[in-house]
Amino acid sequence: MSWIIAFLTVTGVVVLIWTAWDAARRQRNWFVWTTPVLFFGLLGLIPWLVARRRTPVAGSLPRRQAVALGISVIALVAMRIITSIFVTTFLFQVARVEGHAMEPTIADQDRLLVNKLTYQRRDPRRDDIVMLYYPNDPNKSFVKRVVAEEGDQVRIVDGKVYLNDILLDDLFVPPNYRSHDDWGPQVIPEGYYFVMGDHRNNSSDSRHWGYVPKKYIIGRVQWRWWPIGSARSF
Repeated sequence: MSWIIAFLTVTGVVVLIWTAWDAARRQRNWFVWTTPVLFFGLLGLIPWLVARRRTPVAGSLPRRQAVALGISVIALVAMRIITSIFVTTFLFQVARVEGHAMEPTIADQDRLLVNKLTYQRRDPRRDDIVMLYYPNDPNKSFVKRVVAEEGDQVRIVDGKVYLNDILLDDLFVPPNYRSHDDWGPQVIPEGYYFVMGDHRNNSSDSRHWGYVPKKYIIGRVQWRWWPIGSARSF
């Protein structure tokens, strides 16, 4: 979700500027106290909030010191923004689920952390839960489970999935979430994947809009971090 990343980035910048200014006017080493904020965002603010209670304000900053501080903070802010862009582009992405297609494994409005590095080291595998661009409209993204890889034969009979003529072990799908459709048999082409939602009778997936090219798979769903009580790794 781009708005979440933008919000966290702006919040981090504001906190970074405030920490530097507050530490400087208390005659503390502002660079030392802003470094945790630079790398850990709001969590990095905690040490300074504790330390500042024991440090009174020394007065207003001299003009020369204020100018030097401003220039230095601008450089730190630029570093913060560049770091955020790098992380969200190449390493991780925060996502919010909209819909019920992956229930009961992942629910509507769950917040996820998507690992973009995984598939730079290896190819997607069966049973991976992935975030992908919708092939018919790459401006949209979905969360689905990889059911079959390239070269696999998929056949669905009365909702039961057969992979290379072997019944798929999918006990994670409750009886009332199963479908009763037929599909295939078809062999997955090279460079493509067959994906499905765990809520089989309420999921738009490869049964309806076809295979997913590898280049459209954004990353592997690594963590559900919200709701806190349901946090888990996948």
